[in-house]
This record gives sequence, structure tokens and C-alpha cells, in this order.
Amino acid sequence: MKPIIGITMGDPSSIGPELCIRALADGEVYEQCRPLVVGDCSILQRAMDIPGMPQLTIRPIHQVAEALFVNGTIDVLDIGQCTPDDIPIGEVSAAGGDAAFQYVRKVIDLGMAGEVDATVTNALNKEALNLAGHHFSGHTEIYAHFTQTDHYTMLLAHEDMRIVHVSTHVSLREACDRVKRERVLEVIRIAHRACLDMGIASPRIGVAGLNPHCGEGGLFGREEIEEIQPAIQQACGEGMNAIGPVPPDTIFSKAKGGWYDIVVAMYHDQGHIPLKLLGFIFDRETQKWQAVSGVNITLGLPIIRTSVDHGTAFDQAGKGTASAASLLNAISYAISFAKSSAEAVV
Repeated sequence: MKPIIGITMGDPSSIGPELCIRALADGEVYEQCRPLVVGDCSILQRAMDIPGMPQLTIRPIHQVAEALFVNGTIDVLDIGQCTPDDIPIGEVSAAGGDAAFQYVRKVIDLGMAGEVDATVTNALNKEALNLAGHHFSGHTEIYAHFTQTDHYTMLLAHEDMRIVHVSTHVSLREACDRVKRERVLEVIRIAHRACLDMGIASPRIGVAGLNPHCGEGGLFGREEIEEIQPAIQQACGEGMNAIGPVPPDTIFSKAKGGWYDIVVAMYHDQGHIPLKLLGFIFDRETQKWQAVSGVNITLGLPIIRTSVDHGTAFDQAGKGTASAASLLNAISYAISFAKSSAEAVV
């Protein structure tokens, strides 16, 4: 049976509704899964009315069991949260932040209840989210809170580049303080498990250092000596192939060259910058994005969650030019994890 994939619309002011339409206009999606959009039908219809957008049938439903999952028709679990009159395109607003939050809450509930096999999220805006009174720093933290998960991490993936993070949405100063042996070991373990789930039989896990030159023997910091190396040694003692610490300025080039199956980054930008350098391509001559590619996956949750690896792009909303490549990739990863999970149960 093809897995049911719950897809949030994202902030209704963003490119998210347009991406839902473009992605679900691809017939291959329906060959691989049963997609269900969680959002507002009126917002999706507004996106479809943008010139040049694919023309599909929007079908409102109120329970997953009502979905038809037919190519050419988008089944929408209609939340009834907002209308186009409430939320202008391309603007940060509390109303948009609240709507995006409610879509996420609903898809989490569906996942926890087993009504969908995996969840995929379009982008929300953190400023709008907090204006609405939902004080989370992003999707990852919302999922962790409402699934009551303490041990989790973010995985970014683009082609065969995979990066997990010891910390994400905290200040750089706090990120340094979070580089502790227990947390580094925890992330190595999660990375190892994720690779196995993706069909990598003997994962090679590259572990980045925190400081320049991995601290140069303690001259530039002692985190590598006191926290990271002991975590690597314990992971190896548990049978994992953890390698490092590797200087942060070379580890990603090595990963791109095939040295590692996954990299453990110590903080948000250490991992995000190299991946987005590979996946985000802006053409100088046309002054347009040729690609905005990458997938964000939250590991350690009791449900599957993948996401686009870009923001709300309010400046592009309403133009009908945004590429759905990242959303299609996120759906593909969700399908793979859902199938892997089903096989594990069997």
C-alpha cells in the first residue's frame, strides 16, 4: 500500500501554497504515495489563480478517510483557519503565523494517530509565528514539543550530502556551550540509525570539530579534547564508524568527495552554509534562482517529518515562478522513510 503523506501548506502568505500545487501536478507523486495537503482551500485556490499555475481540482475534506488520492485532484484537509481577505500575499502577519502553526499542529496529530504515514512541511515564518503568540524557534521545536521528544536532531540532505547538527536554533555563544560529550554522542547515534534507515549498511560518520584547526591541540579551544573526541571514542566502542574530529573547513569537501556518508556539525551555520552552497544556485545573468534544493528532516521523533530547506520567500510569493524541487525532494524522502519504517514493522 502506498504511504499517505500529510503536507502542510506553510505560511499562507508565502510560496508554500504555490509549491503544493506545482508538486502535486507531478503525476509521479501519485505513483509513489497518497498525498494530502493540510491547510485552507481558499488560500490554495488563490495560488491556483496566479497566471501560469497548473490547473487542478481542489477537493476539500474533513477527514483523511474521505480522500480520493487521484492524480489531477488535490485532497485538502480544510482547516478553515483563514481566507485570502485575512492574509495578503507576501506579508509577515500574526494571522499567517497562526495559520501555519495550526496546519503543523494538525499534521502532527494525524501522524501521532497513525492517520498519515509521514509528514512534510512547507516553510513558516518565525517572526509571524511569534507574533501569533507561538513562541517556538521553528518546526523542529514544534514537533519535539507536541510529540514529547527530548532526543532529536536536524538532518539536512542534498543528493548524497547529509549533515546532522548538535545544536540549531540558538545563539552562537550558546551553541558553543552545547558542545558536550553526551550530546555529541547522542547525535552520532541518531546519525548512525538514520543512515541504516536509508539503506546505508555501514555508515561512515564524519564528526566536525568546533574550533579552527580542531583547536590546534588546545591552543584555540579545548572542546575537541574534552568533549568531541571522547564522544567519538565511545561511539566507536559501541560499534559505530565515527571519524574525527575533522577540521570544519575541510570536512564538507571530504564528504562531497565521498569520504563520509553523513557529517555531524556542531552548530546551525556550520552545517547549513555548505549544504546551501551546493543546493541553492542563483544565476547572475538572469538574476533568478536556478535551484533551491535540499531537504530538512527531523530525526529522533516518533513520526516522520521532512521539510523544504528554504524559507517563506515572501518576495517571490504570488508570482508563480517558485520551483517545487525542494518540496518534491522532501516528499521523496518522506516516502523512503515511510517505506523503511513499514518494512521494519513487518
